[in-house]
Amino acid sequence: MTMKRSLKVILAIALFGLFFSGYLSYHEVFATVPPAATCPSIGRPGTVFGYPACVYGFFMYLAIVTVAALGLRRKSDKDGVPAHGLVRFP
Repeated sequence: MTMKRSLKVILAIALFGLFFSGYLSYHEVFATVPPAATCPSIGRPGTVFGYPACVYGFFMYLAIVTVAALGLRRKSDKDGVPAHGLVRFP
């Protein structure tokens, strides 16, 4: 598997995670639903630093999407050596 294909797979998985954790984060933080149907409220036991874990997952997936997208946009010379000049091993 080439590096470009690997980055595409990582980007696809990260996009799914980003949308899923974003959906959960929205419903946990902003939506109004009956208390019995939600995770612990903000600041309650079962949260991480006062927020549901899905909020942190959203930002972690956002970081992965950003790094993978930047990796796919990187230009390389026609001989396959990356533009930054470091040696790429097969």
